[in-house]
Amino acid sequence: MSSQIEPIIGRYVHVEIGGEMHRIYFEENGSGIPLVCLHTAGADNRQWRYLLADEEFANNFRIIAFDMPFHGKSNPPANWDGEEYQLTTARYTETIRAFCAALNLDKPVVMGCSIGGRIVLNLAIDHSSEFRALIGLEAADFQAPWYDTAWLNRPDVHGGEVCAALVSGLIAPQSPKASREETLWAYKQGGPGVFKGDLYFYRVDGDLRGRVARIDTKVCPLYLLTGEYDFSCTPEDTTRTAASIPGARVTIMEQLGHFPMSENPSQFRTYIAPVLGEILETSTQSRKQGVHA
Repeated sequence: MSSQIEPIIGRYVHVEIGGEMHRIYFEENGSGIPLVCLHTAGADNRQWRYLLADEEFANNFRIIAFDMPFHGKSNPPANWDGEEYQLTTARYTETIRAFCAALNLDKPVVMGCSIGGRIVLNLAIDHSSEFRALIGLEAADFQAPWYDTAWLNRPDVHGGEVCAALVSGLIAPQSPKASREETLWAYKQGGPGVFKGDLYFYRVDGDLRGRVARIDTKVCPLYLLTGEYDFSCTPEDTTRTAASIPGARVTIMEQLGHFPMSENPSQFRTYIAPVLGEILETSTQSRKQGVHA
């Protein structure tokens, strides 16, 4: 028998969000350009474990993935009174910026998927100068809801199993069975009402239609990558959004669905490697020229 210890390190950081202290769990590996990764609705940072353990990427990037409050190993704040969880654009944006500040990250790259991809667009609109590059996976300014969330948080419904069933069709048919089941397992373990609360941001509060045209990709490069099998954020949704953003880079990923980084990590790697390589090259050139990128 053989054993292996992965290079990923897990820690907690205490972050003030909305005037309250939050104990945020994060995992990291590598050194170099900070790369902050945002998980999908109702999930946690386990979705990024393959990227975190990628030796080649870790040689040039400090890869960091954190659990949003109420998700994974990040509990609700200590004074939470049981009020229904509901994610808003303002709260989501504040959380990401506060986390980056707490770790003293210097011009990080932020990559998010699904709700994380949507909030990346908002970061590009309002805070682009704080970031080196922004990467939106399965990202668009708006998607018409194809689901009903009203019944997701009920005592007679196993929310986790329902959430996993709901999103299972978003995984591409080519995805390996083990990766597919691992992706869905995290959904089965989500906290009560968390998936529903995240989708409030996704389907109501996070509508960015009419705002994305303000994004200036000369200030911060924007990359949008969407799986061809994603029917939640379709390739058409992403290309429509990018049409309003001069300079946005769009890639439609073959044989991938809504969870590219976890459902088929090796296939996702073929698409994200050139993006990270371009970011690294640009940063290296800027450093040689004495310009802070």
